[in-house]
Amino acid sequence: MSFRNSLIPLAAATVFAIACSAPAHAAEASQASLLKQAKVTKEAATKTALAKVPGGTIKDSELENENGALVWSFDITLPKDRNIHEVQVNALTGMIASSVIETPKDQAKELVQDRKEAKKARKESKEEANEEAMEAKKTK
Repeated sequence: MSFRNSLIPLAAATVFAIACSAPAHAAEASQASLLKQAKVTKEAATKTALAKVPGGTIKDSELENENGALVWSFDITLPKDRNIHEVQVNALTGMIASSVIETPKDQAKELVQDRKEAKKARKESKEEANEEAMEAKKTK
């Protein structure tokens, strides 16, 4: 195998690695962009959300763009309760944007949907990496 031919697999592997890490970097960049837009701190939003569900404990939280509105989203649990109280606080005004109780059945549906979306994103990343590797191979 010549030196030039040995570079092709290396280039393909490099492109694949970069493409697979791209969604993580995009998510970090997106989160940084959202944080710059937020007028309400996570701490202030947390207090507002917990006031809506007294005695609750935050299981998960994130800053997200939900249907065009920038919100802090909190999954809050209560002792001896299998439901999750999803409370969204508007990140610009600090007001409660929504409050929904998710049953274990709702949570299972959401988990299935999240897994499907993650699988689709991984597949798209792999396809893009393969296309880039094929393009790199053509130019060599």
